[in-house]
Amino acid sequence: MKKYSIPIKYGVAISAGLIAYFLILSLFNLHINPIYSLFNGVIMGYGMFEAIKHYQLQQGKKFKYQKGFMALLLTGFNATIIFTIFFGIYATEINPDFPDNLLTMWRTDYGTGIGIILFVVAIMGFATTLVLALTFMQLFKDSWNTKSSQKHSV
Repeated sequence: MKKYSIPIKYGVAISAGLIAYFLILSLFNLHINPIYSLFNGVIMGYGMFEAIKHYQLQQGKKFKYQKGFMALLLTGFNATIIFTIFFGIYATEINPDFPDNLLTMWRTDYGTGIGIILFVVAIMGFATTLVLALTFMQLFKDSWNTKSSQKHSV
């Protein structure tokens, strides 16, 4: 269980930040404007950066690219799943008019419902996680341009 503590802890923290941001937007009725969801990437990025930084400190010399990448993926997937569940509860139970307000221009043309909205929210979270994990691992991986790795390649 200890090896999953960072992805769980940071995944819950990221999702709490995403939920808080969404609820603050809803206070001002800005949550129906999709442009504000761009800041979700900033929240996710900050949380994932802190998670990999903590993971690298915890692993020390045993830090491996594959394990760090998996820790980031699990962190982001945990955050995405928790936020998607919250989003589903919010859109169906707390504010049932929210999907209609969000999809006013699509409602007449396509048969979109809460299922497709939740699917899109989840896919956006998973895609953001994958892109951020690949990006951050470039910062935290060991360089191959060292004298010892050059000796092995010759």
